Amino acid sequence: MKTLVTGGAGFIGSQIVDILLKNHDVVILDNLSSGRYINEKAKLIKADIRDDLDKIFAEEKPEIVIHTAAQVQLRESLKDPINDAQHNILGTINVLEACRKNNVKKIIYTATGGARYGQPEKLPVKESDPIAPTSPYGISKHTAEHYVWLYDELYGLNSITFCFGNVYGPRDTPESGRVIPSFITRILAGKQPEVYGDGNQTRDFLYVKDLAEFIANSINKSPKHKLFNLANGEQVSVNQIISILSKISGSNIKPVHTKAIKGEVRDILLDTTLAIEELGWNPRCSIEQGLKDTYEWFKNE
Repeated sequence: MKTLVTGGAGFIGSQIVDILLKNHDVVILDNLSSGRYINEKAKLIKADIRDDLDKIFAEEKPEIVIHTAAQVQLRESLKDPINDAQHNILGTINVLEACRKNNVKKIIYTATGGARYGQPEKLPVKESDPIAPTSPYGISKHTAEHYVWLYDELYGLNSITFCFGNVYGPRDTPESGRVIPSFITRILAGKQPEVYGDGNQTRDFLYVKDLAEFIANSINKSPKHKLFNLANGEQVSVNQIISILSKISGSNIKPVHTKAIKGEVRDILLDTTLAIEELGWNPRCSIEQGLKDTYEWFKNE
């Protein structure tokens, strides 16, 4: 079976590729603007998801597409919502059109969990709860969900959409805007981590290797539902992350607090009952172990 992974040289996509290669022929489609982890056993095609993909799909004939390529920075989306929409909405439609025209059997779309719901009315948040994104990033990623569903309904492109918690782990970069790589790189450089707001805001952190393994193993599954939350189901504050990293690094970390960013969710916790019941979701890595592994990876890098 041949699987094409968009963004397959990036933080999440590259780790999915590594696992898929055990049983699949894999094609990486990546513009290499930020991705730099290229498994030599896979075929690399340097291309942007906004390019003309028909020729690529016609030549490669993938049966499965895992779509991870995206503009992933919430704060960047606030600065440049047009660029965000071009990547996350138009880019996704372009991938879907290539799938439709070239008889791809299945697409797995990687969406957002926290930014999808905005500031929730209650926690944990279920897939069926109200959706009110408070950032262009949340809007663009959620909008693309509708297109994925529509292509499933109209053209029989079998789909699964996964809405992630806050993913962290090896191969991430501080340029991603995610809090954990930002903190770790500053600690290793002997600098104080910068915290937006009071640090009591909470996230549902998810270790990337748990996620990558699960996605790779979900290719042949046909669940009743089409969209699932994936997270650890544990509320962890930014201040708790700093406390754990202090112990791991042996540093007395005193963060610098700056003004909270408008558009970022205060608290999020995802209900993963559907994924547990229908797909056997069972993340194994604790936040303590995940942070330790991530810290060691950055230190070695």
